[in-house]
Amino acid sequence: MRTRFAPGVLVPGALVPGALVPGALAPGALVLGALVIGLVGALLLAGCSSTPTVASAGSAPPGTGAAGPPFVCPAAAKDAGAPRPGPAPGQKLQVVTTVAPITSIVANVAGDKADVIGVIPEGEDSHTYEPKPSSAKVLSTADLVFVNGLQLEDPTKELAAGNLKPEGQVIELGTLTIPPEQYVYDFSFPKEAGKPNPHLWTNPPMARCYASIAASALTKADPANAASYQANAARYEAKVDELDRLMQDATAGLPAAQRELLTYHDAYAYFADHYGWKVIGAIQVSNFEEPTPKEVAQLIDQVKAEKVPAIFGSEVFPSPVLEQIGRETGVKYVDSLRDDDLPGAPGAPDHSFLGLLKFDFVTMVTSLGGDASKLQSFDAGDVAPDRAEYPQ
Repeated sequence: MRTRFAPGVLVPGALVPGALVPGALAPGALVLGALVIGLVGALLLAGCSSTPTVASAGSAPPGTGAAGPPFVCPAAAKDAGAPRPGPAPGQKLQVVTTVAPITSIVANVAGDKADVIGVIPEGEDSHTYEPKPSSAKVLSTADLVFVNGLQLEDPTKELAAGNLKPEGQVIELGTLTIPPEQYVYDFSFPKEAGKPNPHLWTNPPMARCYASIAASALTKADPANAASYQANAARYEAKVDELDRLMQDATAGLPAAQRELLTYHDAYAYFADHYGWKVIGAIQVSNFEEPTPKEVAQLIDQVKAEKVPAIFGSEVFPSPVLEQIGRETGVKYVDSLRDDDLPGAPGAPDHSFLGLLKFDFVTMVTSLGGDASKLQSFDAGDVAPDRAEYPQ
């Protein structure tokens, strides 16, 4: 089932005074990128005003159009997890995951040596998702629980902490991947709210680090199957590297002025930093009333002034307002980008994290006028049997 929300509002590069910010609401409440006070004319796109507020170890702010330094997976991340004796004879390691991209990455590393169960349904807003009471039972059986961390799925992490068996472990992939000085604070994740942008997995080198962390934790928790986990991880990391090279080539063939993203969700900051793209803004969902005709007209003027090549929406977060803006500005409106909703149905060849990245990269490059032919030829298939449970 896909969750549908009310039309979105355009989130500026700088916060509007008095805006609601992530972290200011009670757990489980719908988090808004910004609550516009007064006229939408007060909104300014990052490309025409100030740069986003960020914290980065790089020489250039993420998402501003200048590529940051190469990412290196920390040595401590590759040594994640604590040693355990492993499951009883005839039993498999029990693994629980949160969002679908993490489920897919872990399932590829685990192969048929562990049972992997996801708990956050695809298409749900992982920032606000409240786990069902039945999830407590699943979590109570887990040897390993893989979460993104960086305050993305805190309610699920808290439920795990309250129900985990004594020898169970919670592994925070994102938190292990980057230190605090590399956190990005931007449109929907202002620093004063205390929650960094958690979407590391849209950046392939960071997703590769997730696989390395998973391999280490699985190996330590189930040493009898260490060779299988390590071999699967090596094959998976090689495929991530291949996809990364193809995206770098596609980016090189795209004029710098066209490497601009105005997206439905603020999920591409680390991606943009890696490839040298510019994130102009993010379109966030809202449960408030639709913008007035005057406000929509002002948004249209802003898009025209910025000369945005395309607006990227989502099938999960539909926005009739964005459709109108696309029509009236003549800007291409692409409503199919994904950040944690895998393509196809479970069991389909393209239902994988690599399939998600391939789909998004091809969509971005072609929509902005680039050549994605090599990306389209990439084999996004799994490297090991994916028998994970993906809740829908």
